[in-house]
Amino acid sequence: MTAPPDWALIFAYWLHMLATVAWIGGLVTLSILVLPAARQTLDARAYADLLTRLHRRLDPLGWLSLLVLAATGLLQMTASPNYQGFLAFSNRWAVAILVKHIVFLGIIAISAYLTWGLIPRLQRAALLLARGQGAASLPDLQKQEALLMRVSLTLGIVILALTAIARVS
Repeated sequence: MTAPPDWALIFAYWLHMLATVAWIGGLVTLSILVLPAARQTLDARAYADLLTRLHRRLDPLGWLSLLVLAATGLLQMTASPNYQGFLAFSNRWAVAILVKHIVFLGIIAISAYLTWGLIPRLQRAALLLARGQGAASLPDLQKQEALLMRVSLTLGIVILALTAIARVS
């Protein structure tokens, strides 16, 4: 395979870092700052409203970031002198990249569940509670959301560590 031109690789590295900052920054902001404060200070209706607005803005950015990370990461991987080919794990770099991709797939699965499963259920439960129709499941859904956000953030940090391992290999 022919190596991409330097300008393309530089652009891919830049986009990759930009997407990483947007994605990890969004996870940190949501899981550590915004959602805990919102759960403690807002009533159910306001929380549901905030959640809807946040996810309407952040979901496209998060999914775009994950798509950019996948595309630019594959370009960087194939341009690396450590890359020996598909399913060739003859060095520490290849093992770190394999584990990184497995963890990345886990993040995609969590993100998909949050986007199309848990968040809509959480919004419905908060709206029902705000209407006085009861939603006993709201606290459990909020705990699940907080846990999954922390797991996703932790996996993101693991990916950064695996990237560091791969860089020195």
